[in-house]
Amino acid sequence: MTSEEILQLFKDSNALLTGHFKLTSGRHSDVYYEKFTLLKQPTICTKLCEQIAVSLANLGITTVVGPTTGGIILAYDVARYLGVESIYAEPGESGRIFKRGFSLAEGQKVAIVDDVLTTGRSIVEVIELVESYKADIVGIRLMLDRSGGGVQFKYPTESLTTVSASSWEERDCPLCAKGEEITQRGSRQFRKV
Repeated sequence: MTSEEILQLFKDSNALLTGHFKLTSGRHSDVYYEKFTLLKQPTICTKLCEQIAVSLANLGITTVVGPTTGGIILAYDVARYLGVESIYAEPGESGRIFKRGFSLAEGQKVAIVDDVLTTGRSIVEVIELVESYKADIVGIRLMLDRSGGGVQFKYPTESLTTVSASSWEERDCPLCAKGEEITQRGSRQFRKV
């Protein structure tokens, strides 16, 4: 699938929203990519996961790790295509942690998979967790990079599609300055604020 075809999936499934949004990162934006509108549709989601799996196929990966919540679905399906295990990293008191008996071995080849990248905080937390086990991160894959390529990691990273979506700190938000109503979306909460 091309980048344009993937963006069209967001549009066709009504996963591309416009308005005034407070992102999970705390930043404000006039566009929101509602990944769960895609992730709830297995026929679409599995096409995206297959594309991610193809990009990881020859790297000797034994485990795919995803951060909660959307990353769980993507990591599972990517791992299914690769024929390897899938685990996920949950929020802890200071970063991400493995629960439910999940762990990694030193030198184990790992791919990190996530849905929509804005600031990279979730990925950084997963990187730190995987590094704490001394596992070998061989690649990071994203469904959509909304930072326009502005967020970089120290491991090879690829995204199915990249967009430059504006976002602002609250104090700099032009939509707040206009008094536009804001909606907070994301895995942590969804409400009008």
